[in-house]
Amino acid sequence: MKDYAILTNRGKYSIFEFNDQIIRFATSDKLEKYTRVIEWDKGYIVVMAKYKNLEEVEEYIDLVPILERLYYDVDEFLKPIKGVKIDDAA
Repeated sequence: MKDYAILTNRGKYSIFEFNDQIIRFATSDKLEKYTRVIEWDKGYIVVMAKYKNLEEVEEYIDLVPILERLYYDVDEFLKPIKGVKIDDAA
């Protein structure tokens, strides 16, 4: 079992993967890619992102409300995650 999650994007969706769980959530269709993770804090992610026709910008993703709407046990799901990595293959 890994202790880190993977963040990537495809089309209009951001994808957060941890072990066998894949969580997709809507994002801007102008998002080209996430470039690096700055901070991971128990469901709150600060990342750098590249959008079409813009310089790299800092983005904030709060997974907690997304997980709650999907009826996850938020604390249990997030507890083993020590960090987040960007999937450059997308």
